[in-house]
Amino acid sequence: MLAPKRTKYRKAFKGRIHGVAKGGTTLNFGAYGLKAMSPARVTARQIEAARRAITRYIRRSGRVWIRIFPDVPVSAKPAEVRMGSGKGSTEYWACRVKPGRIMFELDGVSLEVAQKAFELASEKLPVESRFIARVS
Repeated sequence: MLAPKRTKYRKAFKGRIHGVAKGGTTLNFGAYGLKAMSPARVTARQIEAARRAITRYIRRSGRVWIRIFPDVPVSAKPAEVRMGSGKGSTEYWACRVKPGRIMFELDGVSLEVAQKAFELASEKLPVESRFIARVS
């Protein structure tokens, strides 16, 4: 699973996901893409599950690019622990995804295969997403 090698701070604030994506809104690598339509926090496990769904369906014929990276540490406290005594330890890593962000790109497969692969991948993600293709 994806995780940063090192970070400046061990724990981060929860924050809110406001506005639309500033960058990463156009296809840069592949001919097809999966674009986020709603804001959400996507975990490293969800990214990996979506990647597996895509690669299994395309049967290793094309090339997949992951355009998001989980860089936000999400902390949680153990069950049945009393209030206070500080913030919990890092449980998993997540990525804040804004609307308009391209999450995955794909190339080397047909349009139908790409659509079905991204349909399977979007089932694994907590964001509303849309299939996009390069206009040529």
